[in-house]
Amino acid sequence: MAAVRVLRTWSRNAGQLICVRYFQICSNVHVLKPNYVCFFGYPSFKYSHPHRLLKTTTALHGQVVQFKLSDIGEGIREVTIKEWFVKEGDTVSQFDSICEVQSDKASVTITSRYDGVIRKLYYNLDDIAYVGKPLVDIETEALKDSEEDVVETPAVSHEEHTHQEIKGQKTLATPAVRRLAMENNIKLSEVVGTGKDGRILKEDILNYLEKQTGAILPPSPKAEIMPPPPKPKDMTIPIPVSKSPVFTGKDKTEPIKGFQKAMVKTMSAALKIPHFGYCDEVDLTALVKLREELKPIALARGVKLTFLPFFLKAASLGLLQFPILNASVDENCQNITYKASHNIGIAMDTEQGLIVPNVKNVQVCSVFDIATELDRLQKLGSAGQLSTADLTGGTFTLSNIGSIGGTYAKPLILPPEVAIGALGSIKALPRFNQKGEVYKAQIMNVSWSADHRVIDGATMSRFSNLWKSYLENPALMLLNLK
Repeated sequence: MAAVRVLRTWSRNAGQLICVRYFQICSNVHVLKPNYVCFFGYPSFKYSHPHRLLKTTTALHGQVVQFKLSDIGEGIREVTIKEWFVKEGDTVSQFDSICEVQSDKASVTITSRYDGVIRKLYYNLDDIAYVGKPLVDIETEALKDSEEDVVETPAVSHEEHTHQEIKGQKTLATPAVRRLAMENNIKLSEVVGTGKDGRILKEDILNYLEKQTGAILPPSPKAEIMPPPPKPKDMTIPIPVSKSPVFTGKDKTEPIKGFQKAMVKTMSAALKIPHFGYCDEVDLTALVKLREELKPIALARGVKLTFLPFFLKAASLGLLQFPILNASVDENCQNITYKASHNIGIAMDTEQGLIVPNVKNVQVCSVFDIATELDRLQKLGSAGQLSTADLTGGTFTLSNIGSIGGTYAKPLILPPEVAIGALGSIKALPRFNQKGEVYKAQIMNVSWSADHRVIDGATMSRFSNLWKSYLENPALMLLNLK
């Protein structure tokens, strides 16, 4: 074999600069075969197929980078893959959603940093992904300085590239809309959004699909009601033969993860706290009447007004008088920190489990402001899209367990907080007024738990009495608003 030394051959292909050195020429085939290939700007590495012939007429495509899961804060090291918005072969732009992950504190949507084509998904649904490990491989043209690793790929001609390049832009769409687009092989960049800020709605996808295919979704057929067949007079009813039921179910073991894993950690820490319990009942008759008057006004502003905003505002007014209940202690209970903000958490029952988002700075919010924020948190919680900021920073907690049922409860404190309240259901019960007359009262029971290391029973009782007075006399609460 005759060896020919080539000082340097430069070849530009697909926007990438490739330096090929020390070519050898086979004696029979006039094709160049490199000893190694190095990508300009990156450390050189050996070609993974040293015996593959590299034709100078073949156009190489872009580099493939490993898109890694970045640190999402709060000490989170692992997450669960809840939904993929892309599949292998899809074209993505910067800020396009890649997947939705769920930690033990919040759900986060991961977006792309590159324009390119998805070449590999490293995880299936419900798999555990780790911070710093690859999520996907993205073949990209313009690779900027980053920590992503370059993955070598075999040569691909432009004729084999079937995905179109799209300009980098942020596409606004919900996960449900993205799923609908993906199932119908529709690129969101080609759909004109009619929602707020150009958000793509479900109707936009359906209209686009109708224009492309001319198909109109037929209405669901109504079930035809058939009359029962006439029963013959001489028909004999067979006697059923009793058989022993056969049970074929098997036990199933699965790991504890997500919000449930966070609850294990929090409740285990709560058991180390000596709880002091205190219960009372509150007459909400006047508040029920006031809420009925304000409901149409709030509804006209687009917000459903519940009792919860009043409970939170009354608690905040009480915390101004008893700041020790809005405090936190360190792990060994050697220091106590009095919190300036009243970030009141609300325990929510969702499909993902128990979560406790909080309304920030209740002390400076109106009742309507609180109602608006609660409506936002409820919608995000039902969709599993609460952010880490929504779920952290709480200073005091209320559990609205009465919305499901029950009268009394024994709530557990969420460390490092020092107090929590559980609200029972509202029931119509007979009570006596000051004249000794029986009247129909709207009664709710409340159950408090306090950290008995720093809060005594008298403090908890006085706070409860003040909170109760604001709810039983809403005008008094209005008088003390700031």
